[in-house]
Amino acid sequence: MAQIIPVNFRDDILPEYRGTPVERLLEYHNLGRAIGAAQAPQLLIGMCMDSRKSLRIPNDFAFVLRTAGANMRDNEFRISYAIAVGGVRTIVLIAHTDCGMARLGERREQFIRGLMDAAGWDEARATKHFEDSAPKFGIRDEVEFVLREAERLRDIYPRIHVVPLLYRVEDDLLYQLRPGGDDAG
Repeated sequence: MAQIIPVNFRDDILPEYRGTPVERLLEYHNLGRAIGAAQAPQLLIGMCMDSRKSLRIPNDFAFVLRTAGANMRDNEFRISYAIAVGGVRTIVLIAHTDCGMARLGERREQFIRGLMDAAGWDEARATKHFEDSAPKFGIRDEVEFVLREAERLRDIYPRIHVVPLLYRVEDDLLYQLRPGGDDAG
């Protein structure tokens, strides 16, 4: 089971993140670090499109790519652009609690009916779209998914620091994640 590690004080930030853009992200968002002017993006943040999440960061501090469930599949060109042209060397993937992609199967009928009513699709087309796409975008567990997605991106970009985090919508704070382990840090 993954460790979920809170950041309530500067000393809570894991040693591997100190002196990095990840440390500054955690300080800005969780610890109220003063928002100054960033000179250039320091990282790429991949996070869910869920409207309940908002990060407290300066303008120009990060490229932000929002997709359902923080699933970065089919976004590799955008990520590559941020690395090759934007100069980022750190990617932060942020999953969040209570993610709709973790309960996608429960919303099958709502999804189909919504496309029929709002978009004018017929039932067969809406059903096919759900059936074709749900396996690619649905996730079982937010934390385990973001840990796997971080590993996938590390394989693609071996020189880029890829960090998984968790946003708890219950308290609007970011949490550090570590795969496996028994104690909570």
